[in-house]
Amino acid sequence: MSEPYLLGVLGNLLQAAITFDRYHVKAQLSRAVDEVRRQERKVQAGLLKGSRYLWLRNPAKLSAKQRARLDGLLCQPLKTVRAYKWALKFDAVYELTGAEAEHYLRAWVRGAVRSRLQPIIDFAHLVEDHWSGILRWFQSRVSNGLLEGLNSLVQAAKRRARGYRSTRNYIAMIYLTVGKLNLALPT
Repeated sequence: MSEPYLLGVLGNLLQAAITFDRYHVKAQLSRAVDEVRRQERKVQAGLLKGSRYLWLRNPAKLSAKQRARLDGLLCQPLKTVRAYKWALKFDAVYELTGAEAEHYLRAWVRGAVRSRLQPIIDFAHLVEDHWSGILRWFQSRVSNGLLEGLNSLVQAAKRRARGYRSTRNYIAMIYLTVGKLNLALPT
């Protein structure tokens, strides 16, 4: 979602239809919620100590102990609680169809801008700035998880070798690592 990436893609791939997948959009929202928590922790140090991952994890994946602690925190008049509730409301958009999602997202952005939580407001502006790419996900359901997985394998091959003498050797190692080549000798 960064400007240099978008400029590079749009400058070189003229027919590209940019899609922002759920993971990357949600990562930006998680950063916003965590920023609210960090700002508030300076004032409410004791209450919010050790609670970072409670706010960032999927509520369905919390243990019983974590869920009980989160439930206790949700009863407190905290800005972090408000930010968390905005994040949960945003998550609901991914359960909708494209047309419903656009209407829901517009209402969410209008509300978030009035939330008086600057990181949430900044995220709402980010959504507005990347509107078409976020909504395109509801038609394409494209994710770049596969590409990131392949990139991770390439980076691991590079680290294992601690460098290659030539680009040609590096490319050959990439093919060997990710290419799933059949290297069995004929019998």
